[in-house]
Amino acid sequence: MKYSEYEKAFSPARLNKYLIACDGNTSKALTLYRHNVKLCQKFYGILNIFEVVLRNAINTHYQEVFNDSEWIEKQMQNGGMIENAPQKNEVLKIISSLRQNGRYTNDRVVSSVSFGFWTHLFTRQPFRRGGQNLLRIFPNRTIGLGQRAIFNELQEIKTFRNRIAHHEAICFDSKGRIDMTRTQNKYELILKYIAFLGHQSNHLFYGIDILPDSIIAKIEALK
Repeated sequence: MKYSEYEKAFSPARLNKYLIACDGNTSKALTLYRHNVKLCQKFYGILNIFEVVLRNAINTHYQEVFNDSEWIEKQMQNGGMIENAPQKNEVLKIISSLRQNGRYTNDRVVSSVSFGFWTHLFTRQPFRRGGQNLLRIFPNRTIGLGQRAIFNELQEIKTFRNRIAHHEAICFDSKGRIDMTRTQNKYELILKYIAFLGHQSNHLFYGIDILPDSIIAKIEALK
C-alpha cells in the first residue's frame, strides 16, 4: 500500500505525528506506528491484570470495613461514602441493567464499573468517609506515602491506560519526539503498585511477554 492509502485508512491527523517524528520519512513513520501498536498490545495485558488486582483488593477491603457484601450500592445512597462520585449515574445504570436481566451480583458490579470509579475512592471525601483506612490494601507501600500522593500516581496510571484504550501514541515525549522514557516510567509505576499490593509482578505476569526490550530498541532506533 502507498502511504496515501494508509492516511486514508488511519487519517492524516493520526499519522502526522509519526511522520513529523521521523522527519518526513513515510516508511519509518509507518514502522513506528506499527511498533507503537505492538507496544500497546503488551501494555493492555499488564494494565488489565493491574486493574483486576486493584479493584478486587478494594472490594474485599470495603466488604470487611462495612460488613456488607454489597457495599457499592449501599454507599451510593444519601450520606454514603460515594454518594457524590462522578461515576454514580454510570454505576447505578450498571446495577439497574444487571437487576433487570436477573444477573445482579456484587462481583458483576465490581467487574463492570470503570477504572475511574476505583481511583476516585482515593480522593479526599470518599477516603475520609470510608474510615481513612483504604491504604491498608497496600501493605508494602513506601513509608510516608499518603492518600493524596497515591491518588495522583494512580491517576497517572489511569491516564496512561486511557491513552492505550483510545489507541494513542505512547512512544513520544511531550514535544512529540521519539522517546520511551515516559512509557518506561509508567511501567515502573505499575510494577511499584503491584508490589505495594503485596504481589510479585513476575508471578502475576507469568507467561506474558512484558515490555520486551526488542520493541523498545526498535522504536529508539528510529530516532
